[in-house]
Amino acid sequence: MSQHITIIVSGKVQGVSYRMATKAKANELGIKGFVRNEQNGNVYIEAEASQDVLNEFVKWCAIGPPRASVQHVDVTPQEVKDFNNFTIVK
Repeated sequence: MSQHITIIVSGKVQGVSYRMATKAKANELGIKGFVRNEQNGNVYIEAEASQDVLNEFVKWCAIGPPRASVQHVDVTPQEVKDFNNFTIVK
C-alpha cells in the first residue's frame, strides 16, 4: 500500500548535487515522485512508496549527499497521486 509524503529539506542543500543524489536514492528504493529546488534555498520532494521505504528515505534525506549540510526535514502526509517514476523538476 503506497503512502504519499511531501518533504521539505532546509540547510545547505542547493549547489551540492542534492537533487541528483535524491533521484538516485529514490530509484534505488523504488520511490515515485519528484524533487525540485525552491526559491528560498530549500529542496522540496514529493515521494510515494510503502511506509517502511519512505521512513528509510526520510532518514537519508536528513543526511543527504556528502557536500550537503541538512538543518531540518519537514514531512507531511498527503493524498496518493500515483506517480509513474521519480524525476528532477528544474
